[in-house]
Amino acid sequence: MVTIDDAVIARLKAYGEKFEVLVDPLKARKLKQGEEASDFLASNFIYKDVSSAEKMPNEDLMKIFGTDDIESIALTIIRKGDLQLNADQRKEIFEEKKKKIVSYISRNSVDPKTGYPHPASRIENAMEKANVHIDLFKSTEKQIDEIVKKIRVFVPLKFETRSLAVKIPSAYTGKAYGVLSSYGRVIKEEWANDGTLFVMMDIPAGMQPEFFEKLNSLTKGDVEVKIINKR
Repeated sequence: MVTIDDAVIARLKAYGEKFEVLVDPLKARKLKQGEEASDFLASNFIYKDVSSAEKMPNEDLMKIFGTDDIESIALTIIRKGDLQLNADQRKEIFEEKKKKIVSYISRNSVDPKTGYPHPASRIENAMEKANVHIDLFKSTEKQIDEIVKKIRVFVPLKFETRSLAVKIPSAYTGKAYGVLSSYGRVIKEEWANDGTLFVMMDIPAGMQPEFFEKLNSLTKGDVEVKIINKR
């Protein structure tokens, strides 16, 4: 449980009342994004006003929320209300969210002219030029479409999946097997009598150069990869 000193206020204004609760800022952010989190409360009370320590009576909670379960009510306040973050906290969350969005676009798309992914710095510059708004509490996936639509004016993007056929000699399958699943989705695998591994898999186009480099490094170049399909 987060300490009260490290907690922030989640506030909901509804039904002519103000409801406040002290919460862990990181866990509360996850909850607002639809993720799961436990032990997110710093205090087991619902307040009318945290600054004056005035608590909301249980009978009022029952009347408005249909329950006096603090955690259940706190979840409603967090998800429907606002988090009162300080400037440093908001900046930290913003930078983390921006990094995730840039990485997602870079790893899942390519320049349609070259077939290679754009560097993260180019994606970030396009976002700045397009004056992209980043929602601190909205998941990366739910913001991507709108952000991509705006930055395509400044940088050409094509989201593409590539189907690959991969052949890995037996001497390297132990190290390489984990790499396969971490970069894409394995569709089919077959093992030859000599231990050679044959895999069919799908991978986001933007991750292909990094994937090839990783496999070549692990196998000392003794790996075969063929692009079967692009879609």
